[in-house]
Parts: sequence; C-alpha cells; structure tokens
Amino acid sequence: MSSKQEKFSATFHFPVQIYYEDTDFSGVVYHPNFLKYFERAREHVIGADNLAQLWHQEGLGFAVYRSDMLCHEGVEFADIIDVRTRFYFESKYRTIWQQEIWRPNGKKPAVTAHIEMVCMNKARQLSPMSGPLIAKLSQSFDQPISL
Repeated sequence: MSSKQEKFSATFHFPVQIYYEDTDFSGVVYHPNFLKYFERAREHVIGADNLAQLWHQEGLGFAVYRSDMLCHEGVEFADIIDVRTRFYFESKYRTIWQQEIWRPNGKKPAVTAHIEMVCMNKARQLSPMSGPLIAKLSQSFDQPISL
C-alpha cells in the first residue's frame, strides 16, 4: 500500500436507484449522471447540514479542482447501485476522493472516479477548512489526522 492509500477514510456506502430519466435511449445511464451520483455521495459523507452551516456561518464551500472518471461497464435502468466513497486530506485546503459505482452483484466497479476538492471562501479564494469540519471528517479515520 502506498502512503496515500494508508490515509484513506473508512468506506461510505450510498445507494442510488437508477430511474428511466437517468438513461439514454438504450436504458444505460447517461455518463454525466455519474458525476451527480458521486456528488450526492460526497454530500452524504460531509452532511448537508454541515455544508449549509459551513457556507452560511463561515463563508466556506467546496469546488471540484480535478475529476478523472472511468466507465468500465454500463449501469442500467432499474439498477440500485452502491456508490462507495473514501477520501483523505491532501492538506487543510484539499481533499482527495476515490469513488466507485458498483452494480448489484458486481464483480468489479462499473465506474471509478478520482476527484480533488478544494475549500474556497465566498470570494472564490482558496481557504483552509475549518477546524470543526476537519474534526468531524476525521472521525472516519482509524488514526488521528494532523494537518
């Protein structure tokens, strides 16, 4: 294992029902929708209340800095997928997210993504994450996090 892999959080699971509106004419998920599913899963990890409080009280939010996604196989209408999410702190400014979409009874992930998020203030300037947010997210690690 590389040192960065040793820093990963626990794995979070987020189920998503695939609706007909998510698919193209062939019943396969239209690829930009995978980014939505990954976004929802990250929001689930951080917590919508935490994100709202962070924005309204501290003027901080997250932006995608980089996103790499690979589609290994199709995901189809009526599937209930499992979005698996792990992350680590690159610094007090940046988090790195490894996310996978698994189909029911899948032997390998159908879609994988590496997403880098940065913390920014309302002026869209890079800003460190707040102490309370780091503390909350650090609860999903086996060992204490120092930034």
